[in-house]
Amino acid sequence: MDKVYAVSIDQWLSVLRQLVKEYSLFAPTVFNGNQDYEMIDEDNAGGIIYNHPKPATPLKTFMLPVKENVTVKQSPGKKVIIMGIPSCDLAALGILDEMYLNNDYTDTYYKSRRENSILVGYDCHSMLENCHCTSYGIKPYPEKNADIQLATLDGKVFLESRSEKGELLIREIERHIQPEDAGKEDITRLQDKREQLTEALNQKNAWLPDYESSEKLIEESPGSIWSSYSSTCVSCGACATICPTCTCFLLVDRPGFEKVRQLDACQYPDFEKVAAGEDPLEELPLRFKNRYQCKYVWKPKKFKSIACTGCGRCIDACIGKISKNELLEELASYKKP
Repeated sequence: MDKVYAVSIDQWLSVLRQLVKEYSLFAPTVFNGNQDYEMIDEDNAGGIIYNHPKPATPLKTFMLPVKENVTVKQSPGKKVIIMGIPSCDLAALGILDEMYLNNDYTDTYYKSRRENSILVGYDCHSMLENCHCTSYGIKPYPEKNADIQLATLDGKVFLESRSEKGELLIREIERHIQPEDAGKEDITRLQDKREQLTEALNQKNAWLPDYESSEKLIEESPGSIWSSYSSTCVSCGACATICPTCTCFLLVDRPGFEKVRQLDACQYPDFEKVAAGEDPLEELPLRFKNRYQCKYVWKPKKFKSIACTGCGRCIDACIGKISKNELLEELASYKKP
């Protein structure tokens, strides 16, 4: 660990109540038993959830809204602080940055939001049923793309700067309180929690093929397995729209030369429909398999970053109760005749 600061939870809440006056602050809270991001103000700052895995909404939604007019000049407005980001979502930024910050085709809307946001990543101190980040080489604590890393322990909040933007926010915090240097004992305990959860995730998902193995399994898979698993798919697109790395979109023309970018999903019927009504993915099993090929076969050949970070949201969201992991496990056990 680099230099780690410690503040009491009461001090931290007093800081947040000051920060919301100057920043737009989003953090996870619980509503009706579900955890998701909420805009924080002085009144609800005490309801923020710490170190619990995976808000329902992926981080990508802050950078790529479900719908936006891309012919209207964007005003950055206040700086945005996004707290509570799990490492699976931070890792997903890798492939989004490769796509949208490409030097030849930079997306100015994405770039503006990315530069205007300060990302506070959380250590996960527990796991949910479908979490499997470690299967794809991602730790359950931030290793990249976070500006600040945050963890809590025994009524204290521990902060570690990970970027220049993070350093500037630490300096801002020091305007209101004086953080202490974290003690060696606390740092050791935090590190132990990280290692324990990493090991627990490894053991829980020991049966799951890794990323490279999954690519080969999908390429060599029999058609029957895609027909079997897609039999309960209702083409709702939840798996793709909730995914932190899926960003397919439509450009919708409107009067006055306006264009609206709208989130799309490869599981929607007519996703690949072209002129004269031709549709290479008209059959459901082909459309279903297409998403797995995109995740594990095609994108790894084009980008350095992986296209599945093991968050498990697609399994959580599936109306048809389809488990991506169970499918991959079955492929791993399949033997060619």
